[in-house]
Amino acid sequence: MRVEIWSDIACPWCYVGKARFEKALGAFPHRDEVEVVHRSFELDPHRAKGDVQPVLAMLTKKYGMSQAQAQAGEDSLGAQAGVEGLEYRTTGRDHGNTFDMHRLLHFAKERGRQDELIQLLYRANFAEERSVFTEGEERLVELAAAAGLDTDEARRVLRDPAAYADAVRADEREAAELGANGVPFFVLDRKYGVSGAQPAEVFAQALAQAWGERPALKLIEDGAADACGPDGCAVPQP
Repeated sequence: MRVEIWSDIACPWCYVGKARFEKALGAFPHRDEVEVVHRSFELDPHRAKGDVQPVLAMLTKKYGMSQAQAQAGEDSLGAQAGVEGLEYRTTGRDHGNTFDMHRLLHFAKERGRQDELIQLLYRANFAEERSVFTEGEERLVELAAAAGLDTDEARRVLRDPAAYADAVRADEREAAELGANGVPFFVLDRKYGVSGAQPAEVFAQALAQAWGERPALKLIEDGAADACGPDGCAVPQP
């Protein structure tokens, strides 16, 4: 079974939702038969690459809330992240364009290191003092290396603005076609969608339901045929 997760590194609920989903997946009896794929979704796709601002300033401007309201929201998010065992800095974080991170995640997927990289990007953005937005290319290369990727390859991807750009845009178009107007958005076997950072119990129920409705394999047979099995292979008859 395949689970696709549309998310953005700048999305705190994606950070929390991933932990809740993984808690459910860890208890799922068929977890070793579930493929998880991370898909791209930019919360702020029109923000210029160099346009970085404090999270609290972004929240007050975008949602028309006061500084106190924005801080209260961050404090609440920090508390909920803590319940999931996640570190979350409620002050001092910044916000910026995530397009290069999504391109790098597509490269990581090709190398089989996508989940490792997205977890490191989330932690860097939400838990660490260093910024994933202001330190530039080398910070992302450093995180790519920590995820097990080749630094020279990662640097080449970041320096080529066309590398994996089409893959990011394709993910975003597909999200729109599926009706996802926010993230995190989970799609299970292209049958069920789960929107938001739901409790682990909801994810557990969705996994069980999607697994239970997988079609049984139908065999097409035309009489007996030679084959091999645990006891050996059929011996051709003259």
